[in-house]
Amino acid sequence: MSRELGYEEIIAQRIDIMRKSLGLDYAQYATGALAFDYERLLSDTGYDVDTAHQVQRSTAVGDTPLVELRNITELVRILAEPGKGARIFVKDEAANPSGSFKDRRASLSVHEAIKRGYRGVVAATSGNYGAAVASQAAKAGLACIIVQEAFDSKGIAQPEIAEKTRACEAYGAEVMRLSVGPELFYMFLSVLKDTDYFNASLYTPYSILGIETLGHELAVQTEELTGRFPDVVVTTHAGGGNVTGTARGLRKAGAHQAQMIAASVDLSGLHMASDNDFNRKSFTTGHTGFSIPFTTWPDRADVPRNSARPLRYMDRFVTVTQGDVFYMTEVLAQVEGLERGPAGNTSLAAAVAIAKKLDEDRIVVVQETEYTGAGKHPLAQLNLAKKLGIDVRRGDPRENIPGRAIVIPEHPAQISVVDVDLDRIRRSYLRNAVGELQKGEQLHETDLEFLAEETGTDRCYVQEVLHEVHRKTG
Repeated sequence: MSRELGYEEIIAQRIDIMRKSLGLDYAQYATGALAFDYERLLSDTGYDVDTAHQVQRSTAVGDTPLVELRNITELVRILAEPGKGARIFVKDEAANPSGSFKDRRASLSVHEAIKRGYRGVVAATSGNYGAAVASQAAKAGLACIIVQEAFDSKGIAQPEIAEKTRACEAYGAEVMRLSVGPELFYMFLSVLKDTDYFNASLYTPYSILGIETLGHELAVQTEELTGRFPDVVVTTHAGGGNVTGTARGLRKAGAHQAQMIAASVDLSGLHMASDNDFNRKSFTTGHTGFSIPFTTWPDRADVPRNSARPLRYMDRFVTVTQGDVFYMTEVLAQVEGLERGPAGNTSLAAAVAIAKKLDEDRIVVVQETEYTGAGKHPLAQLNLAKKLGIDVRRGDPRENIPGRAIVIPEHPAQISVVDVDLDRIRRSYLRNAVGELQKGEQLHETDLEFLAEETGTDRCYVQEVLHEVHRKTG
């Protein structure tokens, strides 16, 4: 059994394990010291938007409704200046089989596993993706193992994570629940090595292409309902796949002018791999603990090259507070009659603040919702926070202190967004990129062009930043 091997031994084999578990040789796409042929990596899968739609429809994934939030739009217009207050729509992804947009990611991965003759699938996740993989595997008759970072060293698990464990097991998956720390990746690789199952990672080409259908549907439905494409699409941002796939789908539908805004919950100051901080965050996804690291260096993933490249696609990056999201979760339920899970309402909270400043004839689409349940309900999360000594109260949400205070708005006018400095993020990405170079390795023209595409800038910008990095580091 490979799980008897030590951590260093397994990590040293990670490239071979991942290659075997995907049937995909990433090395063939390398075109420079850092550059790789990103578009060929995606296109070689054989899944265009139409093909992905066909696969997903065969398992009842996708074709989810686009719902106009008329009451919330009216509320926004009451709060806004005259003539302001864009129409707000939401893509109700809770209508998917396991209750989230993650079914789109899982559908192509499971389909690919069947095509390649794998007997089962493995995914490492503490979130909705595990339930999605388990659901799709159940339909396909494949075995499924979910490796889940579930609790701290005291055995305390967030109720949202416990809810997702229940969901995975309900679909027949085996769930390996681990404490927070580096053990997750080690166990994930060990399971892949032991089972020879397919690596249904969140970051494979199949996972990203599965989300393209969401962006494509969103654009087409908006045009059908309003006669035009959306002006703004607000997407909850964590590991980057949501932003990447949705933006690509929008473009393939012809919605090139739609502004892509990424939104995350501000959990600055909390370390996601810290045993102390693990349960002091009330969100397992859609927060800065994932979105900042994965935006500044996507290839920290469980595959050799991450197909989620968010900096290529985002036009704006904003944060909201935990209190904002909890508040909008209740508003959505009590004003629109839609009870949905908090994580999906991150983008809704941001959309309300953004729509308030846009003209009335503008259209803002919230890109997804997720199902809710006992463990995912705000009260469950807030009760755990109180037990951990976190101050939970009503007031000004700007007084939120991640891990210490959750301040829930007293009035919807208090909901706002804070812009993340994209120039700072781009520079951080480029510093991380050159840090990956081997000693004496030089960048070539292909690398500079690649880095310009990665950062959504141009070659001059990249050279300027790299020159600054070189000057500071000597």
